[in-house]
Amino acid sequence: MFGQLFGKYLVKENILDEETLNKILSAQLQIRVKLGVIAVADKLLTTEQADEINRIQQQEDKRFGDIAIEKGWLTDAQISELLEKQGNPYMQFLQVLVENSSIKISKIDGYIDDFQKELGLNDEQMAALKKDDVDGVVGAFTKDAQGYAAKIASLVLRNITRFVSNNYYIDNMKKIDHLDYRCMAAQKSEGAHDFCIGFAMKDINETFIKVAEGYTGEQFNMTGVEVSDAVGEFVNCISGLFATAMAKDGMELEILPQVAYENQVAKGEAYVMPIFIDGEELDLYVAIDSNAQPGSMPIIGKMRVNQTQSDIKDAKGTVVIVDDSGMSRKMLRNILEGAGFAVVGEASDGIEGVLAYKQFSPDVITLDITMPNMDGTEALKQIKDYDEDAKAVMITAAGQQNKVIEALKIGAEKFITKPFDKEEVVKAVTELAAE
Repeated sequence: MFGQLFGKYLVKENILDEETLNKILSAQLQIRVKLGVIAVADKLLTTEQADEINRIQQQEDKRFGDIAIEKGWLTDAQISELLEKQGNPYMQFLQVLVENSSIKISKIDGYIDDFQKELGLNDEQMAALKKDDVDGVVGAFTKDAQGYAAKIASLVLRNITRFVSNNYYIDNMKKIDHLDYRCMAAQKSEGAHDFCIGFAMKDINETFIKVAEGYTGEQFNMTGVEVSDAVGEFVNCISGLFATAMAKDGMELEILPQVAYENQVAKGEAYVMPIFIDGEELDLYVAIDSNAQPGSMPIIGKMRVNQTQSDIKDAKGTVVIVDDSGMSRKMLRNILEGAGFAVVGEASDGIEGVLAYKQFSPDVITLDITMPNMDGTEALKQIKDYDEDAKAVMITAAGQQNKVIEALKIGAEKFITKPFDKEEVVKAVTELAAE
């Protein structure tokens, strides 16, 4: 983030032009490699260990190195060595800046001092920015925000780095009483404090698509309901990780189904932080303990029970997928059909899921835990009452431990976490279908 913010300052001061900045940032991003890739290449970790660390990151908001140390797979010294090989982002930017511009190295310290004063960063925050340490930087941009909003912002930025892009920067988080937007994907959670987390876009641009593609691994040709749905899944990931972190502090949160809105106005007290990904703005929206409403008329993606056209001949088994997210259904269907299963039906909430089970009698049914109208645990109960031998795989995001325990008591045998891991999905369904 240092390169983006400092580069933006240099352009504003007419020290650097926009075209040269983009060239510098592109060069810097190409030489920054993920720690896991370096660790496997250096034979410090196996591919399986690196994959396990990535899986844990899906459940808990922890850094790659911290997990590796907790597992006993790497030492502090080895992590430091990997970080050195990864490269210091501050030094990387300065090197590429000098190589690709007419700026003299002797002038840079003065520019950086002025840049630090303009942003209002103290020395500790400036040091954090130079290391791309999100936690150390966010506080400088959330001065008027509650502590929870800052925590959520840090969590969001870490996962944008993980899933979407390193080429982003942020602006100050502000308290608002309304927000006009072109589209928004949001999710509420309830508990001792009520939260609403969302991403909003003021104008149609490529940013929503970049977030959707980065998180889901799917390609999108245009904006629309499908893209908002996919961004909603990313919001669900953030909400789940935040709920997990809060549970460790003794605060239990119930995550509600995600929703999408188009061409509306968010009303009520909330915080907004602009995030610029590849130069395009996306707004992080956070409401805490207020009557804030992200929108008044959500996009309804509900469908009736849908019979798909899978060929069950020679299939490994039949599956019904129940999830309120069309993108999640699509991803699961692609994974399972690619593994030789026949997806014979789909449904978008628990009520329709129960009907779909009765209609298609699948070998396995997958049930998302968080859905409107009827959640996955209640649907599982009704399915088990109808057929005690029913085999169900529950779909869960992080932060839903209480729901997981409830589903286990009802009779759930397998759980799959979001974001989906192909091998985990295939293994769980294969084992149940074979019983």
